[in-house]
Amino acid sequence: MEKATKKNTKSTSRKPEVDLQAKIKDAYIEYVLLNGHEPASVFQFAKHLKISEGKFYEYFNSFKALQKAIWQGFFEDVVNKLVSDEMYKKYNSREKLLAFYFTWIEVLKNNRSYVLLSLSQTSKSEVNPDYLKTFRHSYISYINGLLEEARESQEIVDRKFISDKYQEGLWLQLLFVLRFWGGDESPAFEKTDAAIEKAVNLSFELMGKGPLESIVDFAKFIYQNNR
Repeated sequence: MEKATKKNTKSTSRKPEVDLQAKIKDAYIEYVLLNGHEPASVFQFAKHLKISEGKFYEYFNSFKALQKAIWQGFFEDVVNKLVSDEMYKKYNSREKLLAFYFTWIEVLKNNRSYVLLSLSQTSKSEVNPDYLKTFRHSYISYINGLLEEARESQEIVDRKFISDKYQEGLWLQLLFVLRFWGGDESPAFEKTDAAIEKAVNLSFELMGKGPLESIVDFAKFIYQNNR
């Protein structure tokens, strides 16, 4: 009886397991920022992390998969913050998209150096970088939910041959916001905040009924910030 009691005490005092998946993500980001490139091999990285190569493969089958998971993690952080906000649930679709972008930028700030490194390795003309593919799938799913709400509330209107392209337009908008923020040197990224507001207002005007005023306002903003 005494032995059993000691055994139970030992098992209940065991420390919780470290979240190895998160540890791998953090270690990869740190490695590429310190070295300017990814590890030469999974074997080398596993040695650096003091785990077996097989342990790495329990979570990711390649560095590309790891990169996708990092960006997917950024998306999930944003959504978790939004759904826990009671005010967010009361927003209309335009306000929800604004909240998404503002929250997304706040999340990215914590990893700005890694984001800038990713952007520096991506052509500006590339609209579907490999590391964003999983993120893109989740974002498009999120956007389709917003668009459905917007149709029901009549914030946007259906247009023949065009409505099906709304989600693609909003994906391009997200890339615009990401790249604008990447090059923003204004205090507290104030210009990015302005860019988000103008881009979202323009997109909803274009999907709604009166786009002209927002087009002119957005065109002026882009012109002033590209001189």
